[in-house]
Amino acid sequence: MKKIPIGISGCLLGQNVRFDGGHKRDAYITGTLSEYFDFQSFCPEVEIGLGTPRLTIHLVKVDGALHCVGIKDPELDVTDRLRHHAEHQKDLHADLCGYILKNNSPSCGMDRVKVYDGKQFSKEGVGIYAQEMMRLNPLLPVEEEGRLGDAGLRENFIQRVYVLYRWKQMLTEGLTPSGLTHFHARHKLIIMSHDNYRDMGQLLAGVTKVNVVNVAEQYILQLMSTLKKVANRKNHVNVLQHIQGYLKKDLAADDKAELCEVIERYRNGYIPLIVPITLLKHHFRKSPDPYIEDSYYMSPYPQELQLINRL
Repeated sequence: MKKIPIGISGCLLGQNVRFDGGHKRDAYITGTLSEYFDFQSFCPEVEIGLGTPRLTIHLVKVDGALHCVGIKDPELDVTDRLRHHAEHQKDLHADLCGYILKNNSPSCGMDRVKVYDGKQFSKEGVGIYAQEMMRLNPLLPVEEEGRLGDAGLRENFIQRVYVLYRWKQMLTEGLTPSGLTHFHARHKLIIMSHDNYRDMGQLLAGVTKVNVVNVAEQYILQLMSTLKKVANRKNHVNVLQHIQGYLKKDLAADDKAELCEVIERYRNGYIPLIVPITLLKHHFRKSPDPYIEDSYYMSPYPQELQLINRL
């Protein structure tokens, strides 16, 4: 598989584009993730002409609206320039399958950015550029580098990246009703680990050659929105037990007991998700099932990423 195109704040790659002329190179991003992702760097503050080094900016609330202005020079208001820049880059962003932003940035922060009101501040803001970029690209998985330190959030982001990548591959090959329903079937167990998949299934029940484009647009919006919800242990247990049902005619009593025990230990938090999944893969190698083999749930991304080892 070729590397997946991912947008990223340039400072996280080690580029000296920070306000102080420095960077915030992230070892996990430039190490592990760079083996699978083709990072395309962006720095809106530099790209709108603020330069490096530069005067610092922050978010302030003026008449209920957020503005991005200079700290030492409040007359410097770059709010519209940042929004317009995100709009001008829409075509570049359309080719991406994900985006990693610098946290706490008044331009790039995804969430909980400081907003000043006089001498006080509250963490309720979103970076001006980031907000417009996300509005224009509702399907795009977006995360901050700080939140990638959380195992659940990291796995959720990377899983969404691979789902969107596969979606774009399908579109490149040509959208058809059968292709769309097959895509859903391969991702159904993943969806189940996040939420209920029945609404999407009902949407696809009426797909035809005439309405396939419209149905596909509704489907992918609903899918990517659903996957934003981080899968929890309870939902994973439901999926594991569902998968176990495909082995009911093939497992000996002791193998079944062992599998039930392993799933229960996962439910109680004693072992990570990789353990029951590895055991299930072992049994399906002996007793293959076409549906399970075709599903992405047990192999949603390269195993070298080791994301489920900590879930």
